[in-house]
Amino acid sequence: MAPGAPTLLLLLLLSLSSVLPCAASCPAACRCYSATVECGALQLHVIPPGIPPGTQTLFLQDNCIAHLEPGVLTPLASLRHLYLHNNSLRALEPGAFRAQSRLLELALTSNGLRGLRVGAFAGLAQLRVLYLAGNQLVQLLDFTFLHLQAPFPDDLLSLLQRLQELHLQENSIELLEDQALAGLSSLALLDLSRNQLGTISREALQPLASLQVLRLTENPWRCDCALHWLGVWIKEGGQRLLSSRDRKIMCAEPPRLALQSLLDVSGSSLICIPPTVHVEPLEVTANLGEDLRVACQASGYPQPLVTWRKVAQPREGPPPAQAQPEGGVPVPGGPGASDTGSGMLFLTNITLAHAGKYECEASNAGGAARVPFQLLVNLSRQQQLAPAPPPAAGPISHEPLPEAGSMAFRALSLATQTVIAAAIALLALTVLLLATMICRRRRRRKKAPGPPGEGALFVNDYSDGPYTFAQLEELRDERGHEMFVIDRSKPLFAEGPAETTESTEPGPTQGLPLQPPAAYEIHC
Repeated sequence: MAPGAPTLLLLLLLSLSSVLPCAASCPAACRCYSATVECGALQLHVIPPGIPPGTQTLFLQDNCIAHLEPGVLTPLASLRHLYLHNNSLRALEPGAFRAQSRLLELALTSNGLRGLRVGAFAGLAQLRVLYLAGNQLVQLLDFTFLHLQAPFPDDLLSLLQRLQELHLQENSIELLEDQALAGLSSLALLDLSRNQLGTISREALQPLASLQVLRLTENPWRCDCALHWLGVWIKEGGQRLLSSRDRKIMCAEPPRLALQSLLDVSGSSLICIPPTVHVEPLEVTANLGEDLRVACQASGYPQPLVTWRKVAQPREGPPPAQAQPEGGVPVPGGPGASDTGSGMLFLTNITLAHAGKYECEASNAGGAARVPFQLLVNLSRQQQLAPAPPPAAGPISHEPLPEAGSMAFRALSLATQTVIAAAIALLALTVLLLATMICRRRRRRKKAPGPPGEGALFVNDYSDGPYTFAQLEELRDERGHEMFVIDRSKPLFAEGPAETTESTEPGPTQGLPLQPPAAYEIHC
């Protein structure tokens, strides 16, 4: 054996021991060889413990992992390739990969991810390829791939400066904000095919200075003025980024351009209709403590984005109110905050701070339109509930009294208005009944008989036969009452002598039979 052979053998054994992990440190049911650990399709719900710290490639695909526990990947600082595709991840916590500063490839395909939080990829300074295809992403917000939050050390707040491939195909992305791809200066391939993109702005692609391949096919593109730049850009030089298949950017809207290629549509056909806004009423007076909904209707093409905001007050006063979206949740951001999407201004438990001027704005690629709205707060309820101030010891104030309009009936609540209306109706009914009773009593008094001898004519015992009005004579008694009595001297009939039988004593056989005294009402 050569003199240097033992030394070479020893070095070989040492290198093998550093590369090959110990069989005892391999997780159960996993296969470990060289610097690779294979744990795929094992129905795992968590990352198994016992993975060798020196592992460089880790396969965890086709499992049921739904959450990456904080710090679970911290011991695996040597990872170069991590495959987590076809699992059940719904979200990525910020800093989940903060220990993987050497990671080159991360596969998160087909996990059902619904959103990407800022800081989710913090620490991946060496990442080259990121697979996010086949998830449920709906939008990419500004600075998604910038790590601007600060729960991590400064050396981890780096950009994905080395990222070269970003695979976002087969998601449901509808919105790509202008700064969503900021920081990806080394990106060479961007795949946005088979999403729900209707438009994309020039600003969204500006940070991609190294872009070489762009895939935009199979999206429902809305061919209007906002997409005019893309057709011009492709014709002038952007076509080098698109393969012959990727150049077929087909229009889905408007209907007259459906199924036509964007490159075949003339620029004059890519038009937009500026928005118009309608708010009714333009001014509302609300009571303290009430809720308020105000609808803002906007029309235009493409469909305008509706924004409510409270106009900042230049003068000092109570803190300005905030517009609230549907559901009553205050919109963050202070006085200039806006509520986008619903077209509804919703204010709950109105106070004096809500009073002021609001503005509904509708905007699309064709322009913007605004309509002001004024909210007044009625103070009548607060004035009624407030205790009366004690009388001042000084001279009487000569300040004008508040206007009666501040106590308007409409300022009262619905229940109070109902009670007042019912009370008024009951009072009117009572007055009507009293008036009816008074009239009936008066009529009864007029018809009722009075005391004997007052204003009445009796049939006395000497009334022994029928008499004519010629035999009645008007007299007055000692009380001055007018009376009609019988004048016996006047003949019963004018043509012949009167034949009467006088009697000094009354009897039942003389004249007509006596009737009970009857009173006759005589109207003077």
